[in-house]
Amino acid sequence: MAHAPRSPGENSSVGTSARIVVVGLGPGDTDLLTAGTLAALDRSAVRFVRTRRHPAASVLADAVSFDSVYETADSMTSVYATIVEQLVSAAIEHGTVLYAVPGSPLVAEHTVELLLADDRVVLEVLPALSFLDLAWVRLGVDPVEQGVRIVDGHRFAVEAAGERGPLLIAQCDSAHVLSDVKLALDSGPMPSLDADAEVVVLQRLGLPDERVMRVPWAELDRIEADHLTSVYLPQLAAPVAQEFMAFVELVATLRAQCPWDQEQTHESLRRHLLEESYEVLEAIDHLDTESGEGYEHLEEELGDLLFQILFHSQLATEAGQFTIADVAVNVHDKLRARHPHVFGDVEATDADAVVANWEQIKKSEKGRASVFDGVPDAIPALLYALKVQKKAESLPAHQQLPACEVDLDGLLEGARITTDEDSVGTLLMAVVDLARRHGIDPETALRTTAVRQRDAARAFELATHPQA
Repeated sequence: MAHAPRSPGENSSVGTSARIVVVGLGPGDTDLLTAGTLAALDRSAVRFVRTRRHPAASVLADAVSFDSVYETADSMTSVYATIVEQLVSAAIEHGTVLYAVPGSPLVAEHTVELLLADDRVVLEVLPALSFLDLAWVRLGVDPVEQGVRIVDGHRFAVEAAGERGPLLIAQCDSAHVLSDVKLALDSGPMPSLDADAEVVVLQRLGLPDERVMRVPWAELDRIEADHLTSVYLPQLAAPVAQEFMAFVELVATLRAQCPWDQEQTHESLRRHLLEESYEVLEAIDHLDTESGEGYEHLEEELGDLLFQILFHSQLATEAGQFTIADVAVNVHDKLRARHPHVFGDVEATDADAVVANWEQIKKSEKGRASVFDGVPDAIPALLYALKVQKKAESLPAHQQLPACEVDLDGLLEGARITTDEDSVGTLLMAVVDLARRHGIDPETALRTTAVRQRDAARAFELATHPQA
């Protein structure tokens, strides 16, 4: 929710005398505290500090810290809400309280954001040095000229997605956060950094044990991180799709917080996946590529289908099996391998040659004895028959059964129709009607015949296959 602009350093609250003065402890030791902060500390009787895990917190020996909130709360959202409620209550009770935060009050400080939006108190914010001021000096970078974007390490995959750098990643306070950053950079078919790229790790800026070091990005998760660690990425080779990663995060949130989504399983989602697939097909049927009519509907239905894919991937992620990034890498590598005429030196002059290559590569990849292995038994009979025919056609000529002689022209002539799509459809309808009137299930009849032909073609394929 957006809030109206307020006067510099202060929010407005009608009808309240509760006041919170927010000061920043700077990025390092006490020598980086501003005169304004020191003066505010001297004149404040009731004082709070967000955490004592900061070198300058020593000037607030008698202040109440919120470290215990971090230890007992079940989420960071709960931590921030609890801190705000306790501060507001104290301000209402005492009139004015001081609240000290690491760094600068308005740089990566969510509790201050919440307080600014709270109409129960008047907020006075005093400026302070942040870790950013030291970071630019240590890096020798003008952030305005370079267009550096600052992102939160805890939300790197979403906030940094779509960016090509340079990026300064703040709040890299644990090995887990650095690992997530590395995984996000390495996810997808194309890593976001070149294999030999380096990143700059900045730790404990302004302290005696300050460290600024360049490390290979592949070793990022081996760094011993603490709450004063940041990472600088000068350039990304390829961005991560921001919108896609936001969608992935949304699906994870739904699983965590929505009762309906929490109950779903791979099995319960089957019908939804099938329905969304058919709705995409229906949208394609109504698409007019010349006028452009129908693309908006197709976009919507593809989004619904993508949601199903992400949902199944989220379930697998929770089970520790795979992530959506693994899905993307898998299909990327598979498509490269199955297109040797694009990424290799195999010749394929037309679409039929591509299909033939595809089927033989699949057979080799999956260790199948036959190209017919892997055709799903559960698909509709007409589609099953079509797949069987296409698989048979993809075989080398010496492995193909002689063509089945059917007087199709005679059938068509007898039905007084011509050989176009509508005519074939009419003929199929007539065959279904014929089967119905004779008590024959056309699905079963067609499947039985397709299976019989598959078995015959497969047996012939294996019998004529050259022995290794």
